[in-house]
Amino acid sequence: MAEHNELGKIGEQIAATFLQKSGYQILETNWVFQKAEVDIIAKKGNVLAVIEVKTRSSSDFGLPQDFVGQKKIQLLVKAVNEFVIANDLEVEVRFDIIAISKKGNEFETNHLENAFYYF
Repeated sequence: MAEHNELGKIGEQIAATFLQKSGYQILETNWVFQKAEVDIIAKKGNVLAVIEVKTRSSSDFGLPQDFVGQKKIQLLVKAVNEFVIANDLEVEVRFDIIAISKKGNEFETNHLENAFYYF
């Protein structure tokens, strides 16, 4: 597995642990619908949090959250709409980013709630 793929998997594990410690129930990880992959779908109270995890080994080219583009957002919205319908959920949906930056041997986690909006 390529080093960047390994770093991404580590980041997703860190994010899931972070969410669980924050009181979220992880419903799905790496959930796929058509061309979209949702990193984490979690629930806390009546909020369904759709989490895009971005992990970077350096901020030389920008912050991790800067790498979520409009195309990815559109795919996430479409996929989560299907997830909500398929599971007959009555929840508020929120789109978050968990940005993870590697600092030496440590990882810094930043949870950005309501990271983007959709129309």
